[in-house]
Amino acid sequence: MKISTTFGAMKFLDDFGEYILMLRNMAAKPEKFSMYWKEFIRQINQIGVGSLVIVSIVSVFIGAVTAVQFGYQIQATNMPIPMSFLGYVVRESMILELAPTISCLLLAGKVGSNISTELGTMRNSEQIDALEIMGVNTTAYLVGPKIFGGVFIIPFLVIISAALGIMGGWLAGALSGLITSPEYLDGLTRTFGTYGTFVMLIKALIFAFLITSISCFQGYYVKGGSIAIGNASTRAVVNSSIAILLSDYIIAAVLL
Repeated sequence: MKISTTFGAMKFLDDFGEYILMLRNMAAKPEKFSMYWKEFIRQINQIGVGSLVIVSIVSVFIGAVTAVQFGYQIQATNMPIPMSFLGYVVRESMILELAPTISCLLLAGKVGSNISTELGTMRNSEQIDALEIMGVNTTAYLVGPKIFGGVFIIPFLVIISAALGIMGGWLAGALSGLITSPEYLDGLTRTFGTYGTFVMLIKALIFAFLITSISCFQGYYVKGGSIAIGNASTRAVVNSSIAILLSDYIIAAVLL
């Protein structure tokens, strides 16, 4: 057991060192800026536009479920809480936690697996080796645009998620008869401050970096055949999700 624990710790340190080296090499000066710019735009389209539909659908239903469940709790407990408070709860829940965390966990599964599989396939088919022979800094060219593209576009997805979640809560509350539109809007605009939005954006930026960088690391350094690529894709999703939840706790403890 002791030998296994020691080996696991050494493997973690070795992987972490390679991860840091990957990030350092990523910051190299581009050989041809236009080539990197095209790849950056492609990643924005692939990560952002490609994930917009699923993020939107999930966000609307998360907001709707939050509104219905909280409204049910108010009615079931007979507590002297005005129903307009439902709008406030949906707003704060979506902005502080549900929009950034749930959306990024969803993206860890969709975007993370795609990035890892793409790089792993390029490694196995020796495309990365061919680019290196041509003098291309493959870490900067293949990894950099993915990380920068994700960090740029994912916060916009989180903002859209929060807005659609709030709208979903309003629709669910109005259609179920739990609350009227004026009551919901009254709670929605009550004691609104910008600090919660600031925390949401900080989470989105950090989560985006974790998703893209961890997934790139798993795919870029894959070793083996198709089974290894599948395992790397699984590790990318699992490790990204764990990193998101851990950083979510740390951000909440520090900023809130």
